[in-house]
Amino acid sequence: MTSTVELPLWLFVLIVLFAAVTFASHFLFPSVRWFFRRRMERVVARLNERLARPIEPFKLARRYDMIQRLIYDPEVARAVADHAREEGIPENVAFEQARRYAREIVPSFSATAYFGIAIKAARWLSQSLYRVRLGHYDEEEFRHVDREATVVFVMNHRSNMDYVLVTWLAAERTALTYAVGEWARVWPLSRLIKAMGAYFIRRRPRNDLYRRVLARYVGMATEGGVTQAIFPEGGLSLDGALARPRLGLLKYIVEEHESGGRDVVFVPVAVNYDRVFEDRILVAAGQKGERRFQARISVVAKFIVKQFWLRLTGRYHRHGYAAASFGAPLSLEQFEAETPGATVEDLGRRLMKRIGEEVPVLPVPAVAHVLIAADGPVTRHEIERQIAAMVEVLPGTRMQLPRDDTAYAVEVGLRNLRKRGMLVEDDQGITVNEDDRPVVAYYAKSIAHLLCTRSD
Repeated sequence: MTSTVELPLWLFVLIVLFAAVTFASHFLFPSVRWFFRRRMERVVARLNERLARPIEPFKLARRYDMIQRLIYDPEVARAVADHAREEGIPENVAFEQARRYAREIVPSFSATAYFGIAIKAARWLSQSLYRVRLGHYDEEEFRHVDREATVVFVMNHRSNMDYVLVTWLAAERTALTYAVGEWARVWPLSRLIKAMGAYFIRRRPRNDLYRRVLARYVGMATEGGVTQAIFPEGGLSLDGALARPRLGLLKYIVEEHESGGRDVVFVPVAVNYDRVFEDRILVAAGQKGERRFQARISVVAKFIVKQFWLRLTGRYHRHGYAAASFGAPLSLEQFEAETPGATVEDLGRRLMKRIGEEVPVLPVPAVAHVLIAADGPVTRHEIERQIAAMVEVLPGTRMQLPRDDTAYAVEVGLRNLRKRGMLVEDDQGITVNEDDRPVVAYYAKSIAHLLCTRSD
């Protein structure tokens, strides 16, 4: 028992490492997890005191537990069996595929990451890039929303800045859970996005098993009262106009909703910008007739470096205005009661109509609308006259004119287009550079539906 045993150094180090891992996993890690769990619960309790829509327990559940609950759900189990039978593979192989899908979808929300990092970063970025305005927002309407209902923000999709802008503007009310596309599955961005509570979805799902796993997660989150934000258009607008709704996530929310259970309240949100940073990429993709587009990292890096250089040299100007408007909430139970037999397509059209009614009119879209509709050069006086006519036609909450001054709004709109070299100006007036006409039309189309006119 007391004799000496000689071991190679590498083996001794390996034994010590195994002992350390065993000690940590059995004694240290549970204590550390418990410590941080208690700390997180105190943080969430303080947050819930000031949030209009408290963070629900479902959102705070451990990611591992949520994955287990999802893959052992009876409906997912049936989908696994069906998939195994259709593909001619063992059920345990199909089950592992379902587990892989669940791990890909399920987020790991961190209140500290969301409210301590994401909200501050979103506010800083939004205010650094734009002059931000809040359009229509009726506090009284939101006070009457059932506190037990699940709130789903349905938004038009103009830019990837939508996530940032609305996350910040909604920060005083709730924590939003977004469905994000495959563009965000890049490390380390993916870890941060999951920590913010977002979940990934594939735009082109491979099979019915994936769709069933995703549908059940969306159903569980909705049943659990998680406040969500979705884009019914299914992707960024390629021509600037509102697109027809694509009913994937909306269909899951409606079909997974149990009659008599927790109500779902949809809140239409409309965003608009004086400058969409992806505009040329989106327009080019629309002209090609395909949605496959990507921004090279070199282009993004060049843009960031340029903005920093402008700041250092004191020549930086924000890129115009950005605004968001919140429409009247729509209860799913009320919609179904008022329109018996209505389909998900009917609901999608109703929501897109409400979103369209809330789109803010900003200086660049307003000026672009006048220039695109004109047959030739337009004088500045004529632009001011036509935008003043818009003010008479549209409700005040739709027109986001800086300083409530039409002349100054025209100056802001022209300045932003002029800065990008999109205008030709001479003694006869102002026209759009032909090479940039599709991009200017992109901004005009964002408000064309409000004016019942067509922007080519």
